[in-house]
Amino acid sequence: MTTKKLLLLSTLLLFIVSLHNTAFAQKKEFNITGKVIDDDLKVPLEYATVIVTKVSDPSYVNGGVTDLKGNFSIEVPAGIYNVKIEFISFQSKSFNNKDINADLDLGTIQLGLSTNSLDEVVVRAETTQVEVRLDKKIYNIGKDLTTAGGTVSDALNNVPAVTVDVEGAISLRGNQNVKILINGKPSAMAGFGSTDVLGQLPADAIERVEVITSPSARYDAEGTAGILNIILRKEKTLGFNGSLTTNIGIPETYGATANVNLRTDKYNIFNTTGYNYRKGPGNAFFDTRYTNGDFDRVIENRDYDRLNRGFNTNLGVEYYLNDMSSITATGFWRFGNDKDITENFTQKFNDGTLELETLREEVQEEKDNSFQFALNYITKFNEKGHKLTADFQYEKSSDEEPSFITETPLFENTPGLAGFLPSEKVLNEEDQTEYLIQADYVLPFGENSQFEAGYRGNFKEEITDYRLDVQDPISEQLVLSPLTNIFSYTENVNALYTQYGTKFGEFSFLLGLRLENTQLKGDIDSPLTDAEIEEEFGFPIDTNFDNNYLGLFPTVNLIYELSETENVTLGYNRRINRPRGWFINPFPSRSSRTNVFQGNPNLAPSYANAYDLGYLKRWDKLTLTSSVYYQYETNAFERVQQGTGQLFNGTEIIRTIPINLSSEQRIGAEAGVLYNPAKWLRLNGSFNYFQFEKDGEYNDIDYSNKNNSWFARFSSKVSLPAKIDWQTNAFYRGQQENSQTKSDGILSIDMALSKDLFKDKATLTLNVSDLLNSRKRNSTTITDRFVQDSEFQWRERQITLSLMYRFNQKKETQRRRPAGNDDGGDYEG
Repeated sequence: MTTKKLLLLSTLLLFIVSLHNTAFAQKKEFNITGKVIDDDLKVPLEYATVIVTKVSDPSYVNGGVTDLKGNFSIEVPAGIYNVKIEFISFQSKSFNNKDINADLDLGTIQLGLSTNSLDEVVVRAETTQVEVRLDKKIYNIGKDLTTAGGTVSDALNNVPAVTVDVEGAISLRGNQNVKILINGKPSAMAGFGSTDVLGQLPADAIERVEVITSPSARYDAEGTAGILNIILRKEKTLGFNGSLTTNIGIPETYGATANVNLRTDKYNIFNTTGYNYRKGPGNAFFDTRYTNGDFDRVIENRDYDRLNRGFNTNLGVEYYLNDMSSITATGFWRFGNDKDITENFTQKFNDGTLELETLREEVQEEKDNSFQFALNYITKFNEKGHKLTADFQYEKSSDEEPSFITETPLFENTPGLAGFLPSEKVLNEEDQTEYLIQADYVLPFGENSQFEAGYRGNFKEEITDYRLDVQDPISEQLVLSPLTNIFSYTENVNALYTQYGTKFGEFSFLLGLRLENTQLKGDIDSPLTDAEIEEEFGFPIDTNFDNNYLGLFPTVNLIYELSETENVTLGYNRRINRPRGWFINPFPSRSSRTNVFQGNPNLAPSYANAYDLGYLKRWDKLTLTSSVYYQYETNAFERVQQGTGQLFNGTEIIRTIPINLSSEQRIGAEAGVLYNPAKWLRLNGSFNYFQFEKDGEYNDIDYSNKNNSWFARFSSKVSLPAKIDWQTNAFYRGQQENSQTKSDGILSIDMALSKDLFKDKATLTLNVSDLLNSRKRNSTTITDRFVQDSEFQWRERQITLSLMYRFNQKKETQRRRPAGNDDGGDYEG
């Protein structure tokens, strides 16, 4: 064989071997490894997400999560890849165009907390976290020990600027005209326009609360005080994880709540399911002195024995159509089966002599069903925030409240004085149907600018069927009362909005305009004629009304950053407060035979212009948030008490009715401090002072008044040895006064101890709510017909022991910024 042929053969063999080695190398898989840590605390980040995408084939996606020590190892074939590291609330980090033909160690990867330069400033603290945006403040409350085993209302009562009174009514900066949203939308979870259901849902279901005192145009204009947006939990960690919480307490309370989540690269399934059994004893005292009637003084002592039983479940599936689009379907169902027994012991006097004693007992049951189904579609046109979202939501709720009322004389100074005390049977049924259609479009452009536009349609119908049977004095049979009626109420709201936001230098602004058309329709089907209704209630009533209101609602929100740790905010917005169904229904509900609440169908919406100036400053261990605000409201709602001139067994019937006052001015200031002097001690305090002035008259009575009030809260959390945490929350609301009623201050203290168990997989918490049993409202009401002193305690001191067990889930010790807008919290209109 010639040298030339040998050389050719050798070259051919080398080429074949090279091809074989290349093919073998292409088939071989290599490991991408690394370790992820917090760049500030220098601790491992467990369950950080690692996503590996092939550059030549974007459909190829691999990945995993870090282990307990923050390490990860991903096996991939040879090729060119993009590697992305993500962790909730931290800035992601990417390694692009990595040519993998051997094992690759990315080393130690440090992630820092995420911030958004256009519209947010994050304030970090161990006990709480405040995220300040152009139009809201966001509070994470998942680590509040005093809400363990509690309800959503308990959790809200620990949010700065928010108060929940002894009857469960929610106020923002002392104003009850607040709009409650769940995941950015009105929800069946908030009940029939009231907040009763929030007092029964578990606090464990909440991720965060957004306090929106200067709402941007993307939000509904309802609520002159502002908006509280409650965001429910939805885990973002890959794999199956969750937690189970059980609790038991005194007065008799027990319940269980499970939060589970299964997430893959293609879908996310999440569920919260809970059951609660809770007894809520309460009490009230009324001492009323009358200027007319057969008795000049009536004393009432009431005992409330409430039993709440409720089951709720929230199931959602989020499906990722591709890297840029997803669709989410969620269903919520709640069933409640409650029973309340109210005993009203009444004493009637004349000239200091006891003339009559009676015992009135009301047994009321309540069965309510709430179902809600929602669809959300989101598509992103790029990674810069250009996107379109569409929402559809359907709700169906029903509530049935049968009650039976009896009254028995216990003592009569003069036989026959009590007269005939008829028994009453009441059946109140409410049905509500609601549809929501919504679309939002977001277009970022330039470096720091963004345009938004959207539509929302909200269509709701409530039907209240009220039947009253009263015992006839002759036949002693129950006969139908003429007060029986069916009240149909429709509320349709159509809205368009647009807004523009930008940042240049240290200055950012968000300008918006919302156009809303509101239609309020009502129809009363009653055996009484219009003339008889007017005679019964003492004022003209439109039994069939159809009112339309068209309004423009501008918003302006500004931020000026004095430095990285200091900024000033300024906000303006116009709001509306629409009268709700129970505020309009003129047929009375009764807490006693002589104290009734009656709606007013002549009630018109109120409008408010609000201004807010805020200041934020962060030091190394101290954070200060503060603001001053002013609001001017026209046609403001006010509940007034009036004598009716009608007597029941010698006692005048007192009526409470909502009316429109001509105007209300409110000015206030608030400040909050987060202070972490040491790793084992975290302090949190807030103070809110407000002054309001009302001007108006009704039925020739001047209800104008000027008054001020304040409230403050303080929280301390101490980390003790042996992984024990001790938290104390104190709240005080100062004296307040309206045109007729003066209420004393209220002090309330909650305390909790927690202990981590089983290598931090479980937490045992002992919580005492209202430690001093002092959450009582003492007030005095003065009118031209009577003077009344009262004390009311909705719920007595509660002691709860709860155990939370986490599986495949890290204890929430890492600082977390809430997940983005895919849960309905950021861009919902």
